[in-house]
Amino acid sequence: MSKFSLRPRRLLVPAVIASAAIGLALPGHASAASSLDVVDALSATTLVNGALSLVGGCQTSNRDLITTCTRLETLTTQVPVMLAVNPFTTNIVVLGAGLYPNGTMRPVLVSRLQAALQLAQRFPFAPIIVTGGVPQSGVTEAQAMRQWLVANGIPAFRITEENTSRSTVENAINTNVILRQRGAPGAVVVTSPDHLERAMIDFRVAVAGRIPIAGVIAP
Repeated sequence: MSKFSLRPRRLLVPAVIASAAIGLALPGHASAASSLDVVDALSATTLVNGALSLVGGCQTSNRDLITTCTRLETLTTQVPVMLAVNPFTTNIVVLGAGLYPNGTMRPVLVSRLQAALQLAQRFPFAPIIVTGGVPQSGVTEAQAMRQWLVANGIPAFRITEENTSRSTVENAINTNVILRQRGAPGAVVVTSPDHLERAMIDFRVAVAGRIPIAGVIAP
């Protein structure tokens, strides 16, 4: 058994304690967060996930540690603590999915966008990145996603398109460039339940421990 093997029962108490310090780990923004949003985001699941994303081995440059740590998280539709604590510069990242040949979106992608829309409406200042570059009928996934969000009331200026990626690994690498350029302190990845664990691993590898990455699954 590897030295890093973690047992959730042994991790639970220090994880909850560490989660209480997440606001301190995001300087300059905790005081601006809505206390109601923060309270609503707190649960056993989000606290443990938050601690893991910050100090549990997920925020490192070692892929093996990232993989082990990420697999300890509980995939959830709940708001991550980092977004509730810092709703202004934590980025919401929505992952694309293949379009129909005519350029319209498949139900799986609409589901991801609906989950992202709920977060975007609840946290109206959080920047949004839509990522996916495989075109159909001249429309990329990112373009289709941006159009859908704008049609559903999200201001266009909040949304950045990353429209060159052709895989989840490229989603992570190319989105990391945007996150680094804008000095984002963290990101919340939104995607399907069967995709989120792999996506968080790829994104955590891409940022190499520079910032924490959390995740939300589409219902």
